[in-house]
Amino acid sequence: MNLKIVTDSTCDLPAEIVQEYGVRVIPMYINFGEEGYLDGIEITRQEFYTRLPDSDPFPTTAAPSLDKFRAVYTQLMQDGADEILSIHISASLSAVMGMAQTAAKDFKTIPVSVYDSKQLSLGTGFQVLTAAKAAAEGLSMKEILTLLNDQASRSYVFAALDTLEYLKRSGRMNAFMANLGSILQVKPILSMHAGNPGAERVRTKEGSIKRLIDLVAALGPLEKVALVHTNARQDAEELWQKAKHLFSEQELPLSIDVTPVLGAHLGPGAVGFTCISKTKQ
Repeated sequence: MNLKIVTDSTCDLPAEIVQEYGVRVIPMYINFGEEGYLDGIEITRQEFYTRLPDSDPFPTTAAPSLDKFRAVYTQLMQDGADEILSIHISASLSAVMGMAQTAAKDFKTIPVSVYDSKQLSLGTGFQVLTAAKAAAEGLSMKEILTLLNDQASRSYVFAALDTLEYLKRSGRMNAFMANLGSILQVKPILSMHAGNPGAERVRTKEGSIKRLIDLVAALGPLEKVALVHTNARQDAEELWQKAKHLFSEQELPLSIDVTPVLGAHLGPGAVGFTCISKTKQ
């Protein structure tokens, strides 16, 4: 059985891991006005974050087309795949899942299963990695989906935003609440677990960092952890120095500058963690 893994560019897995396991990554679209770019291919993350603060109109993002999914599934089949597992960003955050499901339903040549990671960024990426490793070991689709369901139930993403401005500009937050937050210097903390996005507000940046660490500590022992940030590597490293007492000395976390598809809404300066707890909470 030759089972291949497909995902989208919001998964934030490093290129070397993608290449090692032969994962196919379908890029999302990033649009600055009439200029469209393929995420991770036609625009770098540094280029995006450099343009973001002064962009007018505000950048928009879009899911890959049905034809793109069909083309990738067809190419994998022609390359010898017997079965495909397509793992994507939470359906609660994006239209990607719907596109993948429609393309899979129309694809009659080999079986294509579409899986909702119920996560974003490396919350999705770690599931893709688990599936790719399991496929390489010869596990069946049923066995891989069982692994993913368990991991998804133990996966969390927490991020402290530097500003509410980008949520307001992207249309993801009521404008009045965003303005109120700016006046009060509120630092929002966003979370994602089991397909359910959450948010809370902390009054100061220092308070938001402390809250992030408390949220991670409450998960208990962790199976895996990574730092995530939006063009804020130094802030992410400072966060790690404050939080590393929670983790074993052997843990050397990935530090990922998250995709512009998410950064357009979060804005620069966000920092946080992707975590997989060892036990269900």
